[in-house]
Amino acid sequence: MQDYSQELSKLNRASGQLEGIKEMIKDQRQATEIIIQLKAARAAIKSVETSILQDHMNNYLLSAQDQTELKQKIEELAKLYKKSEF
Repeated sequence: MQDYSQELSKLNRASGQLEGIKEMIKDQRQATEIIIQLKAARAAIKSVETSILQDHMNNYLLSAQDQTELKQKIEELAKLYKKSEF
């Protein structure tokens, strides 16, 4: 099991950003201000995703015993990523 405590603190910060965005919406702030904050929150979440993915790839792919297993693991990761696209 990996230690993602640094990512957890980043997610807590992003959660705080989202709460701030909700307040901005309640206060009827300018759309441009809200969008800027939404982009910042999305970037924080993307940063966590990238960090966890890199760690997973390093551990998961490097554990392949041969080229066939490596190819299978790459295909599994590609499927995972494809599911997350929207």
